[in-house]
Amino acid sequence: MQLQTIDYVILALYFVFVLGIGVALRRQMRSSTDFFLSGRSIPAWVAGLAFLSANLGAQEVIGMAASGAKYGISTSHFYWIGAIPAMVFVGVFMMPFYYGSRARSVPEYLKLRFDEKTRGFNAITFAAMTVFSSGISMYAMGLLLGVLLGWDFNFSVLVSAFIVLAYIFLGGLTSAIYNEVLQFFLIVAGFVPLVYLGLKDVGGWGGLTERLAVTAQSAGFAPGAYTQSWQHMGSPAANPMGVEWFGLAMGLGFVLSFGYWTTDFLVVQRAMAADSMSAARRTPLIAAFPKMLFPFLVILPGMIAIALTTQAGGSGFALPAKADGTLNYDLTIPLMLGHYFPPGLLGLGLTALMASFMSGMAGNVTAFNTVWTYDIYQAYIKKGASDGHYLWMGRMATVGGIALSVLTAYATTAFNNIMDMLQLVFAFVNAPLFATFLLGMFWRRTTGHGAFSGLVAGTSAAAIHHGLTLPANAAGAGIKGGWLGLVNTYPSEMAQNFWTAIWAWTVCFVVTIAVSLVTKPRPDEELRGLVYSLTERPRDTGEPWYKRTGPLAVAVLGMTLVLNLIFF
Repeated sequence: MQLQTIDYVILALYFVFVLGIGVALRRQMRSSTDFFLSGRSIPAWVAGLAFLSANLGAQEVIGMAASGAKYGISTSHFYWIGAIPAMVFVGVFMMPFYYGSRARSVPEYLKLRFDEKTRGFNAITFAAMTVFSSGISMYAMGLLLGVLLGWDFNFSVLVSAFIVLAYIFLGGLTSAIYNEVLQFFLIVAGFVPLVYLGLKDVGGWGGLTERLAVTAQSAGFAPGAYTQSWQHMGSPAANPMGVEWFGLAMGLGFVLSFGYWTTDFLVVQRAMAADSMSAARRTPLIAAFPKMLFPFLVILPGMIAIALTTQAGGSGFALPAKADGTLNYDLTIPLMLGHYFPPGLLGLGLTALMASFMSGMAGNVTAFNTVWTYDIYQAYIKKGASDGHYLWMGRMATVGGIALSVLTAYATTAFNNIMDMLQLVFAFVNAPLFATFLLGMFWRRTTGHGAFSGLVAGTSAAAIHHGLTLPANAAGAGIKGGWLGLVNTYPSEMAQNFWTAIWAWTVCFVVTIAVSLVTKPRPDEELRGLVYSLTERPRDTGEPWYKRTGPLAVAVLGMTLVLNLIFF
């Protein structure tokens, strides 16, 4: 891949702009609330795009394209059942609790609803998750810079870490949010031409379908396995993802999806920064409209790449193999940009990729520094310090979080698709946490002892299931599982992740109920504003329809149903 002067200029302008936002906002970071929650002053449309873009990091752009190449159109389930319903749920039902309680983080809400030990356990597991997630982004950036510039992987990781550290250290969450909005528009501008050129190369959707039918048959699947999202979910052996409809609907559509979108402080933090309760509730719904269309931007390139790799002809594009002989799906987007884009347009596409990395990395680091400062440092290490001290600690946590992320970036090298590792991390943390939230918000009898016991048991169940299973392509026991023995082998890493999540959620749900029934609940007056049945529902009557959560939710769900039927 040969970059020209114009490409370097575009990349340089982007980095100057990113750092400039941090410098410009530094004077506004007068308090810890400014640094961690943007002073709760962000307009709904900005918060909505940031809510979307916090999830639209390098993990999604590179990982979903890699999954499109590995699993085909089945990857769309991560959007149409694995995101949109949960985004509607968090806007309609959960934001009133988060925003109304004035909690500064998800663990802090757990303290208000349950007790200190529940909050502490979640703070520690969430901090670990953000570090791993940030490390995955760093790994993606290291791959990108290696392909683009021929840089050593280690040097690429260090350079990317420094840039993200600089603008978060200066501007806090506000800097991250406005960079996320910029990144959203860059992704759209950079990837629309890529999809157009790729489809043109393979003969449009019809040509792509014909090529992928041959690809599917050569892999032992039905002709439509790569282009039909639901028809081949009757058996794990009938589709590339290696999962049946129940594992998909329960593992992804319910546990992982709701577990991520409703409890992950990384995205919830964006809505909590909105300037009103109404704006906070609309934030996930606003984000859902563009979210449902993103499969066409990030999954289609992967499907085109695998069609060109496995079929002779076209423009000669092919994905390279890793040392173990499997295709390196993570290189799909970088190589397709270099293959199709001329100078100038290549710079724009690469800038979009850089922006996606910055967004994913910054989102995780801002969530980490908030949870570390408020829910670990202030709660257990240094209580009662000045606000200025906590602002200083937040900046130091930013440095520490990025340093830890550098270490976790190397664990990702064991996977040929970063989305496989990311969903594994979510199965350990978000899956049991969703069971805790579901019971805590809708069953007032849930106790702090029950919540804590359930979280510990659910996380342990995830570890046991992962330790006793392996995906079919694993070389042996290790980060992909099997370190406790081997009782089951799954067709793919993703199928293993879905069932790990199911076990974690189920065990947490059952244990929480059992322990809650034998322990004393809190009185109702202490739960007002924290439990659905004891909380006054916010009303948005008198507002135009596009500012009311009900009509927006119906529109989002209706459009998503249509997309599922079209690609059934």
